[in-house]
Amino acid sequence: MATVYDFDALQMDGKTIALTHFQGKVLLIVNTASACGFTPQFAGLETLHQQYAEKGLAVLGFPCNQFGGQDSGSNAEIASFCQLNYGVTFPMMAKVEVNGSGALPLYQWLSKEAPGLLGSKSIKWNFTKFLVGKDGAVLKRYAPTDTPQSLARDIEKALAA
Repeated sequence: MATVYDFDALQMDGKTIALTHFQGKVLLIVNTASACGFTPQFAGLETLHQQYAEKGLAVLGFPCNQFGGQDSGSNAEIASFCQLNYGVTFPMMAKVEVNGSGALPLYQWLSKEAPGLLGSKSIKWNFTKFLVGKDGAVLKRYAPTDTPQSLARDIEKALAA
């Protein structure tokens, strides 16, 4: 059975990182966008990062331009926007596709492991969130409308496991 640790991601600087780098941590994986109504969630994600990183949480942002063209900038522009506007210090990866034939294999796996409403495998919008346990298995999928703060109890439970 696959785990999150079987996948790699491309960082903003163009270097590949094996997700085994985060082995033993709880992961919150989020597809993000810089010009979305949910973009202010960057602040809440950064708060979770600050609050729980030392306890073993890693927040990973994956910019995506598949929903209304709401992240059309370059990786450098996206990184600058996130840092300047929201003080983001958690890892932001290079822009990806989360749906369709070009979807990042990680997102294909996440969508299969934790389907959305009515069993849908596709990601419906920006700021869909996946909580992954220390063992690399997906624990839960959250809708874009679920605020980062509303995930705190599930994160604490996963960290304590």
